[in-house]
Amino acid sequence: MKNTVIIQASSKSKGNTHKVINYLNNNQGFDVIDLKTKNIGFFEYDFSNAHDDFIPLMEEIISKYETIVFATPVYWYSMSATLKIFFDRLSDLLHYKKELGRQLRGKNMAMISNSGENDLRNGFEMPFRESAKYLGMNYLGDVHTWFTKDGNEIHPDAKVKINEFRNIFAAKNFKDVLTL
Repeated sequence: MKNTVIIQASSKSKGNTHKVINYLNNNQGFDVIDLKTKNIGFFEYDFSNAHDDFIPLMEEIISKYETIVFATPVYWYSMSATLKIFFDRLSDLLHYKKELGRQLRGKNMAMISNSGENDLRNGFEMPFRESAKYLGMNYLGDVHTWFTKDGNEIHPDAKVKINEFRNIFAAKNFKDVLTL
């Protein structure tokens, strides 16, 4: 059974984020979930979205996977709105689905982002790193990728970074990776 899932969080299912995921997942070692195919509403304090796809999706993720990799384009210097909604909904796991949320403890999180150029601003990874810490998850790391000038291909230098990032998941002992 595959123990890593990539959560694709782009407004375009077959866009650049998908290209990056396909390159990262060249050996098909990871499952991929496209959030665009899910009906996940905004966080509501009254939990009025409790019957959308979020809780069943989290039950599946928590039961099947030890590592979650978030894949997002950079939109206006931040994660995609699709992923921000998903992150906001993690609050459901801190309120009315606490037992489910507690099962995230000890699992692993990583992030891969992409944009047209190698222009990621400092601090982009902070919401991922801090969310992992808050949820009791191990943050394995992150990588930013970009595309060639024509926008059609992953930049060769970014491919090197993806290959290095892929090595994190090949490690037998994530504790060794965490000290990098």
